Amino acid sequence: MPDSVDSDTSSSGLSDSDNSTFQRWRRTFSVITGLGVSPEQRNADLERYHSETCEKWKRELMNYSPAVIFMLKHLKLSGCDVSSKDIVCAPCDYTRAGGFSPEAGAVVLCQGRFFNKGHMEDTLVHELVHMYDHAKFKVDWNNLRHHACSEIRANSLSGDCRFGRELRRGFLAFSKQHQACVRRRAILSVRANAACPDDATAERAVNEVWESCFNDTRPFDEIY
Repeated sequence: MPDSVDSDTSSSGLSDSDNSTFQRWRRTFSVITGLGVSPEQRNADLERYHSETCEKWKRELMNYSPAVIFMLKHLKLSGCDVSSKDIVCAPCDYTRAGGFSPEAGAVVLCQGRFFNKGHMEDTLVHELVHMYDHAKFKVDWNNLRHHACSEIRANSLSGDCRFGRELRRGFLAFSKQHQACVRRRAILSVRANAACPDDATAERAVNEVWESCFNDTRPFDEIY
């Protein structure tokens, strides 16, 4: 008597491996197109897909990205030994791609908000710079000058302000593009601080620490 087989696999003529691949492809197709599933199921499948992709890219970046590995090394040297549990993939609102929580000592990666793995890499390095500053310099995040300094460094030292990323955002400049991006994004971040009353205060905080913080490339100065 022949061995029993799964009825779905038998009727389709697919091996277990082929059937598993087909099912993954069909699920991905349904998530992308919305065909064959309810809106609720599509949203659940889409969230699961974003979570799985985020976790996969996170593992790869922590293991193979030179910039991420470098930051993790220097965080450890500063007394902050970061594991994958300290870098969390989670749904976020549509205003950001990541964040650093000083209270939890954790980085949040906003699943579904990344154009590609390179975008996630830049975001992760940005947030790890914040974590590094918090560990090494004891940043008071309610002090707008402290916050401004860390934002200047994070935007400058990550890939957040590279030319292609700025072009995607709709900003085009051929003179001091990097500095303009770093300043603009730092002001926006400080303005979002609950301790900041208005735009003018955010801009003033950034301007007051600009020169020293923009020129502070620690820990990357070791490889320059």
